[in-house]
Amino acid sequence: MAKPKVLISDKLSAAAVEIFKTRGLDVDVKTGLKPEELKAIIGEYDGLAVRSSTKVTADVMAVAAKLKVVGRAGIGVDNVDVDAATSRGIVVMNTPFGNAITTAEHALSMMMALARQIPSANASTHAGKWEKSKYMGVEMFGKTLGVIGCGNIGSIVADRALGLKMKVLAFDPFLSPDRARDLGVEKAELDTIFARADFITLHTPLTEKTKNIINAAAIAKMKKGVRIINCARGGLVNEVDLKAALDSGHVAGAALDVFEEEPAKTHALFGNENVVCTPHLGASTNEAQENVALQVAEQMADFLLTGAVSNALNMPSVSAEDAPKLKPYMKLVEQLGSFAGQITKSGIKSVTLEYAGHVAELNTRPLTAIAIAGLLGPLMDSVNMVNAPSIAREHGIEITEIKKGEHDLYQTLVKLTVTTERQSRSVSGTMFGGSQPRLVDVNGVHIEAEVNPHMLYVINDDKPGFIGALGTTLGQAGVNIASFHLGRPAGGGDAIALLSLDQPVSEGVLAKVQALAHVQQCQALAF
Repeated sequence: MAKPKVLISDKLSAAAVEIFKTRGLDVDVKTGLKPEELKAIIGEYDGLAVRSSTKVTADVMAVAAKLKVVGRAGIGVDNVDVDAATSRGIVVMNTPFGNAITTAEHALSMMMALARQIPSANASTHAGKWEKSKYMGVEMFGKTLGVIGCGNIGSIVADRALGLKMKVLAFDPFLSPDRARDLGVEKAELDTIFARADFITLHTPLTEKTKNIINAAAIAKMKKGVRIINCARGGLVNEVDLKAALDSGHVAGAALDVFEEEPAKTHALFGNENVVCTPHLGASTNEAQENVALQVAEQMADFLLTGAVSNALNMPSVSAEDAPKLKPYMKLVEQLGSFAGQITKSGIKSVTLEYAGHVAELNTRPLTAIAIAGLLGPLMDSVNMVNAPSIAREHGIEITEIKKGEHDLYQTLVKLTVTTERQSRSVSGTMFGGSQPRLVDVNGVHIEAEVNPHMLYVINDDKPGFIGALGTTLGQAGVNIASFHLGRPAGGGDAIALLSLDQPVSEGVLAKVQALAHVQQCQALAF
């Protein structure tokens, strides 16, 4: 039997190459390949190891007949078409924790450089000037730092900032009060951070909800003289709005390691002495580069030789024996988790998974991990069934499994309950025909529905005329309704409408639905 063959197309450490060889794999190192050159040779390989330079597109994978795994030495997989990989059965792995300390330290370095204007002062001194009075900085001691995103990296930044005797405010929808107390930070809403913070640092993934989270409206709420640091993702900060705020003096300075378009060789902010810029160096230390390279080599070798899966973004870790039994339920629990995650707006304290009937007889641990990954996925990067439980623990989220021998109404049922600081929400599902997932209950309201890619969830007063008004609003916006499901615990009270749509609902249409009489809450859902 031929040895599995791996291509390393970006620079990895020699130790990583040696791991592949020692484990008995054939490995080629060919860096700097152009897209057509990569497509010409990728068909020979079972595995592809990359950093961020190689673009693993759908076109590349279309000609990768043997490719089984793509390993990204690092966190972000913006350069890998994960959907295309999934459709072709190619596992995509990353190394989510190898560069957390390095990125956190870079953010703090940028903050210090910004506070004391070190880059400009350095350039001035090298030029033979001695402009001591020009570069008057500010102390970080006693200042308030706002951390937006308090996960793995953000919590390290918070810890280090506390050591500098800063006051730390943290915004993160998944940060529980207990976890905040353990970290020594004050859990706060965004507007509170904007109003009180002297420095604001971003450590959140780039999603539809976080894109342009720092824009003109947000900046207007900030203290005059605030300083903004972004070492997370380009696109979190609206760069046009930031420039205007810098020009007006409302923002005293900004430190950016990431940009909306990279490589950023020209930029409107370049040349501004109040802006510190680096070329996406967050993970660029010898230690971090070595850690993620070794980790991805071990993960890929394990998968190609034994089938073991670690830190996969698109494939759960399940043994060969359990896979056939669990497969139908994997989709169900992922949908339940994603549904709950998308309608949850405040910090999660606990999650309970109840398994009743046939499913309670199975190994439910993988199902719980998949459900938690679905729950956390809408607001976090790189969450999968492998790392979801540990991420939940890091955020102080208690996870409980309950098994019941049977259910009164269904032969098999999974119920997911999310308890937040404000309330508890639940969603339940079952299997039709042994293989078709169905939602059967939302917050105690019976509502039988199949999950589809584009959905609309509405809580409304149970009043005459509402259904017609909702249908008319969507129809006038050109949104076609594929199915319409209704439920209510009692007449005249609160009711739930769950619609499957042929296309996504825009923010504008969503606002029109929210403005309808009797609507309490509406939420666009994507699966």
